Amino acid sequence: MKIIAGNWKMNGSRSGLDEMISALDNVETQNTVILCVPFTMVRGGTSRVAVGAQDISTHDKGAYTGEVSGQMLSDAGAKYVIVGHSERRAYHNETNAIVAEKATAALANGLTPIICVGETMDEKQAGKTMEIIESGVRESVPQNVSGKIIVAYEPRWAIGAGLTPTDQEIAAAHTLIAKTLESMGLAGTPVLYGASVKGSNAAQIMSIEHVDGVLVGGASLKSDDFIPIITSVK
Repeated sequence: MKIIAGNWKMNGSRSGLDEMISALDNVETQNTVILCVPFTMVRGGTSRVAVGAQDISTHDKGAYTGEVSGQMLSDAGAKYVIVGHSERRAYHNETNAIVAEKATAALANGLTPIICVGETMDEKQAGKTMEIIESGVRESVPQNVSGKIIVAYEPRWAIGAGLTPTDQEIAAAHTLIAKTLESMGLAGTPVLYGASVKGSNAAQIMSIEHVDGVLVGGASLKSDDFIPIITSVK
């Protein structure tokens, strides 16, 4: 069984989400299907489709205008939340420490955080890929985890660029993440791959060792694009 998570980013509508969930409810699959949507669309899912958010506040409540807490997300029906997505790191200067705080807030409210790590093009060209990935995992995953977590490897240089690492590069990154998590006492934690995933490459990517599923961007917005990814692995 694989985990197929869609990240709608700043796209979509409540009616569009209803239509997507209705379409996905008719898909025969044993895979776990998650849709991470903007705050305004977060709702309870169905037996086949879980709904998650794309960010979470480090705070529980208070004078933090514009922030949305873990309790609020849980109350709205969310089961998952993405933390540390490459766009949050790039555009909002989120550090590994902030990501760890957000993951902790998610766990404290019964949410499963999808913790994203990955290297930029500059870091890749400097030969720092493995270093950045390992430090990302060790510093972004909370200490003394009490609850389920998911880690997602995002080669940041590939996102939105239509680029995909080689199978060997993906395998090396995921093997390192799996071994790092094991050394932290978190063996068996699912590790997703996310960057330019589509129906034509999903099955191949998910056949790579230690790839437990995918985090899908643009191809998760339309059922005709998303369903082939879900069904690409039986």
